[in-house]
Amino acid sequence: MSILADKNTRVIIQGITGREAASFAKDMLDYGTRVVAGITPGKQGQEVHGVPVYDTVRGALRNHPSDAAVISVPPGMVKGAVLETLENGIRLLVVVTERVPRKDVIEFLEAARDRDARIIGPNTLGLISPGKVKLGMAGGPAEDVSKAYMPGRVGIASRSGGMTTEIANLLTNHGIGQSTCIGVGGDPVVGSNFLDLIALFHEDPETDAVVLFCEPGGVIEETLAELVLSRNITMPIVAFIAGRFVDDMPGVRFGHAATIVEGEKGTARGKIESFRKAGIHVAESFSDIVPILRKHLPS
Repeated sequence: MSILADKNTRVIIQGITGREAASFAKDMLDYGTRVVAGITPGKQGQEVHGVPVYDTVRGALRNHPSDAAVISVPPGMVKGAVLETLENGIRLLVVVTERVPRKDVIEFLEAARDRDARIIGPNTLGLISPGKVKLGMAGGPAEDVSKAYMPGRVGIASRSGGMTTEIANLLTNHGIGQSTCIGVGGDPVVGSNFLDLIALFHEDPETDAVVLFCEPGGVIEETLAELVLSRNITMPIVAFIAGRFVDDMPGVRFGHAATIVEGEKGTARGKIESFRKAGIHVAESFSDIVPILRKHLPS
């Protein structure tokens, strides 16, 4: 089962005439996603891969009722695009743009909260529910998605978009299918994170376990461990924590903007300790994910 979107989800793409968005729009369409309209101011009347383009979200929705939006516009325009989408009633937004000003992110996340909307990203490749829907760039072209992902009962949430596909591919190669796979975004401030998504996976009757790809930096993993204990979440959770060497280099950023350790906060060793106390299974190596899953998945 999909926790956020499924084969019936109708999608608009903000910035569809841009090179990046036009490319992943085709990939989404090829995968079977219902992309019903695109928005680029000044380009109304054009088409991208057969998808009609409108100047505004309101104009697009007038002719094409939609449930979700993928936003791929320049960083300085993201806040305006998100707010326009929220104001017109869309409640699931995937923001793929990176380098969005942090102040803007905080402002539009507050607006989303006020409207009970969910934002994935920014700086995310998006999400996939195998065999059903793909929002954003996750997995690349449809033929590659079909090789790496397969329908099943294991959820994936990852701080790295690329590693979302790597984990799915690992599971697929061992005959373990996936329910929903999500890159939460690599920025320090993002919308839905592990806390939100574990709660959704836990409520999903068709997800039996979850794999997390974690990185140093931030305290979301430690907070997740507290949540698992306080809510008595018994669903098997397997976590792989990359970049343990970062613990010895405080204040240095690696890769994603969020991968930075300040003093003892956000260290890989602190995350591992918290996870183990909460009963979350920590994979010492990437290849350990599958044996741990097999041990704890329902037979």
